[in-house]
Amino acid sequence: MLNADFECRNVVMIKMRMRKKPNLIPRLERCRDLLAEKPEQLRGRWRELLPGCRGLHLELGCGKGRFTAETAAAAPEILLAAVERVPDAMVVAMERCRDAGLRNVRFLDRDVKDCGEIFAPGEVERIYTNFCDPWPKSRDAKHRLTAPGFLRLYAALLPPAGEIHFKTDNGPLFAWSQEQLRAEGWELREVTDDLHAGGPAGVMTDYEAKFYQQGVPIHRLVAVRTAATLDLGAGAPPRLRDAGLADARCKQGKEDQEA
Repeated sequence: MLNADFECRNVVMIKMRMRKKPNLIPRLERCRDLLAEKPEQLRGRWRELLPGCRGLHLELGCGKGRFTAETAAAAPEILLAAVERVPDAMVVAMERCRDAGLRNVRFLDRDVKDCGEIFAPGEVERIYTNFCDPWPKSRDAKHRLTAPGFLRLYAALLPPAGEIHFKTDNGPLFAWSQEQLRAEGWELREVTDDLHAGGPAGVMTDYEAKFYQQGVPIHRLVAVRTAATLDLGAGAPPRLRDAGLADARCKQGKEDQEA
């Protein structure tokens, strides 16, 4: 059976979505081999889960798992840890990976802010952040996954030259994120405002594939940790002021697209 902690953390969310996913718990149970039920106990030894492991990558907000499954399949020697807080999305991702026979993926029902308790310093070589919530209001800017507080957490998880791979359809968020990354000492590479201008490029998320069909440009960059990158040891991150995103899509708009 799934452990009690997992069920208790998700009981409210599961009840809210029960009409859509009445068999959610049995479906999760059938994929339990891919679930890291007590990820804090794996801190510092994640690679032990995959014989011959050559690296650990982390995906923040995997959704329904198209990107997760295809990325893991392309690099079977890399262990991919996928964080997702929405059970009815995560179960679809887990089923995709199970049906593909993938053994190099583990799913985590945790908040991104808890990653410091789950991964040891320098344990993660690469972090994927795809189409995160833009939190368009200035007062909510600290919740964006590219805000300084999160960037310092990522820096603590990554070794020197470790990377963040960031994609979004939101132009204002992309511009704002570049400002934050540069201010926090990251080196930016492969910056583009139209990733798929010459045709499909790289592995897409479900969300991204829909936008590609609609002709919506996708923004992407790779941020590299340098000697100048600030981490948690640098103290409290700066307060964010006048950080509103004038034409950012709201969270509900994203959820409607994914439905």
